[in-house]
Amino acid sequence: MKVTALRCITCGSVYGPEELEYTCPRCGPRRGTLEVLYDYEKIKRGFTRESLERDQNRTMWRYLPILPVEDERYIQPLWVGWTPLYRFEGLARKYGVRELYIKDDGVNPTASYKDRASALAVVKAQEKNKKLITCASTGNAASSLAGFAAASSTPLLTIIFVPKAAPEAKLAQLLIYGAKVLAVEGSYDQAYDLCLEAAERYGWYNRSAAINPYLVEGKKTGALEIAEQLNWEVPDLVLVPVGDGSVISGIYKGFHDLLELGFIAGIPKIIGVQAEGASPIKRAFERYDGNEVIIEDQEAKTLADSIAVGKPRDIVKAVKYVSAAKGSFISVSDEEILRAIEELAERTGVFAEPAAAAAYAGFLRLADQGRLSKSDRVVVMITGSGLKDIAAAREAASAKGPYTIGASLEELERALKELGLASQPA
Repeated sequence: MKVTALRCITCGSVYGPEELEYTCPRCGPRRGTLEVLYDYEKIKRGFTRESLERDQNRTMWRYLPILPVEDERYIQPLWVGWTPLYRFEGLARKYGVRELYIKDDGVNPTASYKDRASALAVVKAQEKNKKLITCASTGNAASSLAGFAAASSTPLLTIIFVPKAAPEAKLAQLLIYGAKVLAVEGSYDQAYDLCLEAAERYGWYNRSAAINPYLVEGKKTGALEIAEQLNWEVPDLVLVPVGDGSVISGIYKGFHDLLELGFIAGIPKIIGVQAEGASPIKRAFERYDGNEVIIEDQEAKTLADSIAVGKPRDIVKAVKYVSAAKGSFISVSDEEILRAIEELAERTGVFAEPAAAAAYAGFLRLADQGRLSKSDRVVVMITGSGLKDIAAAREAASAKGPYTIGASLEELERALKELGLASQPA
């Protein structure tokens, strides 16, 4: 097996890969999330920067030597990962940084970063001969899992727990992929707890964030791509939207693995961005002194549904990893998120859902506070497409129309004057 062991993030207890499925029994599901360990010296012998140059696979599976897959037959045909890293020189000049990049994971098969984790979860479920896989989600992880289960080589039933308030677009995705959807009357955190209880009682394979150690391994591939796409010269800052804490944990793990393999010289500062109405990880980070992570949950209130998490499950890993990366956490308001959706679309052509746009809102906040340097190379992670939440996009663009006119040139000319476009050259 490629995986040598699983290690508890809190107490450091080490377990064999077949000894445990989810979390450390000593520390419990919140504090006992597990790290996946590899024999890096062994991997180095066959996996190099040169071998990657020869690899024609343009998906996340190009990094298979450092992914916990034992049976490649279960890899789905959907193209996940190797998403574009766009450079925007005009915005870099405007905000006073050397380089600004947007990593757009909205182009993944089900339009979110969660596809990286789901692709791996479906493989692991089949390796374990599971016939049913479940998860709790605010929407993206669920639709992602349903899509990849639909593409699996063997029949795999999905049962999904979502909060009843999940956006219609995400529910539609779930249903069209054939998932059995349970809309829970309550918050995401309540849906998560119910899913956890159900999976334990019925023996279902659980893809829910944090509890499954292999999800971070899928999510680390975004960091692997960033490093390779920048020719192994890592950026100074990477901004990541944060809800449960699993994506940002994956970003750190990816850079950490590359450092262990000798592919890169260091790990960039990782900046976690939370919504002001759902920022328990930020608060825990601010209290962290290198010892115990203090957990204080809250009721989540934000329009950014994908990061509307008041009881984050990967909080310990997220705090410790960002601390190790010499990074930090910031929070942004819903108003800042809506402005970020608008500016991203207008200035980059990238259409982001609210949670994804939170990372760009964080970048704008840092620029406004003078916390960016002219020498900084910055990557902003866009983790989901704006098509996931059209209602939020309409709110962000509410002042822009549309303008209703009659079907005549006279009506058109009137509208052009009102829009200040009457004298625009052809």
